[in-house]
Amino acid sequence: MTAVQTTTTDTAAPAGGPILINGRKAVHIPLETAIERKGETITAVHLMKPLAGDLRGMLLAELLQYKTDAVMKLLPRITVPTITEPEVSNMDTADLVTMAMEVAAFLTPKAVLESLQQ
Repeated sequence: MTAVQTTTTDTAAPAGGPILINGRKAVHIPLETAIERKGETITAVHLMKPLAGDLRGMLLAELLQYKTDAVMKLLPRITVPTITEPEVSNMDTADLVTMAMEVAAFLTPKAVLESLQQ
């Protein structure tokens, strides 16, 4: 298994703060229900901001509408550690919704997010 270098852009960044993984913005997602994998327990994942290639064959509108099939197809491409399709299928729905919300936030232009916060 290869180690993924995880660095924060600010050493004092709080949990959920800005994180870079292989140069990509990411967020830390603690799981409500751990994923069991061959003697390993995954209690949290990092969700990387999707690149255009990660979105290949997908409709952006479906991701922004939290369509389950679309989110389930994308997650194995952008999670660290990588969560497999069968693991995503068995994931707690609360964890799936949390990740879907983060995906939508990644896809929303920064100016739109800023205008919503005002």
